[in-house]
Amino acid sequence: MQIVDRFLGYTAINTTTNREAGAAGVMPSSPGQRVLADKVAEELIALGLTVEVADNAILTATLPANVGGDLPTVAFFAHLDTSAEHTNDTHAQVVAYEGGDICLNAEQQITLRQSEFPELANYVGDRIIVTDGTSLLGADDKAAIAAIVNAVAYLQAHPEIPHGTIKIGLVPDEEQGLRGAKAFDTERFGADFAYTLDCCGIGELVYENWNAGDAEFVFHGASAHPMSAKGKLKNSLLMAHKFIAMLPGGEAPEYTEGREGYYWVKQMQGNSAQTVLKLDVRDFTQDGYQQRMTLLDTLGKSCQALWGEQSVSYHLSDRYSNVFNSLQGENRYPIELALAAYETLGITPNPIPMRGGYDGAVLSQKGLPCPNLFTGAHNFHSIYEYLPVKSLEAASAVVIEIIKLTHARFSR
Repeated sequence: MQIVDRFLGYTAINTTTNREAGAAGVMPSSPGQRVLADKVAEELIALGLTVEVADNAILTATLPANVGGDLPTVAFFAHLDTSAEHTNDTHAQVVAYEGGDICLNAEQQITLRQSEFPELANYVGDRIIVTDGTSLLGADDKAAIAAIVNAVAYLQAHPEIPHGTIKIGLVPDEEQGLRGAKAFDTERFGADFAYTLDCCGIGELVYENWNAGDAEFVFHGASAHPMSAKGKLKNSLLMAHKFIAMLPGGEAPEYTEGREGYYWVKQMQGNSAQTVLKLDVRDFTQDGYQQRMTLLDTLGKSCQALWGEQSVSYHLSDRYSNVFNSLQGENRYPIELALAAYETLGITPNPIPMRGGYDGAVLSQKGLPCPNLFTGAHNFHSIYEYLPVKSLEAASAVVIEIIKLTHARFSR
């Protein structure tokens, strides 16, 4: 099966993550994720791998080594779900791109415009996979699944290529708090290092991301009828607004880029009696992250002193740490192998700090060093998501090359 056909088959399965079910603890949060896991399992079994699909749709698979020696086990990960920004079924189409705009849907006048997405110019002469403009494409992260399965099929068709044990992990519900990775048992899995494929254009490589935390503040007011409110009403909504005003100006997502951290006031719900405020805290450095969490703790205590200890309650928690923390010293070799694979294939590396989380950050915290490779897709979480075919093929080639280089490096 060609990689494009493989990918298109995956996009035909709706795996939109279900935030309500996820919040209720259901995993996978949508039935399509299990359908996709079972489909991939059948393909991998047909290729000779040992496969297990758990009740929560986590798929693990093993391709045994075809050579002896004490070689490390390398793993490749992807996620089954697609983001909930758009929930319609995907109707993918392959376009021979010759420049200019791409009409996605003539009836609804939906167009992928080169003026808005100038990087399209890099793919003139390539085939590009797009949607009909009514859904996500799902290359985030079905392109990764296609690239990994295609790489395994290539190895099985070329048994002369020596390799150690290779493992595959597919996880559900990445799009809502990396839930599948958090439930993944890395110790039982038994890999020595790994890669996720969950990034963007060809050449991109991620080995830095946020140190991430959550903060929840609850402001407890006192309600009263407005006609007799003087001296009685204590408006929790205004308390929350005053707290927000205490946060450092300009340190919000809409004002920051690159390695600049932020506080994101992402949800406020309540009334005059009680208001719940939720924030995300992000910083690339451990010291910067700790300083931000300390500031929130200080602000919480200051508000308690200002309005009374019972007026404000809060909880600060860590979500995940920067994957870079787990890829230092003797654990840096997965980065070196990825860079070497790019160089061998003539791909210019483009290391980027990811302003977000990915499964590899959680897996790395669990002791499985895990950088992030490109899939080749653009415009994740958008109806304008697209995937150049040559980039998808290159993603699969990188997987194969890393496997080759792992044998070459550790069989000496």
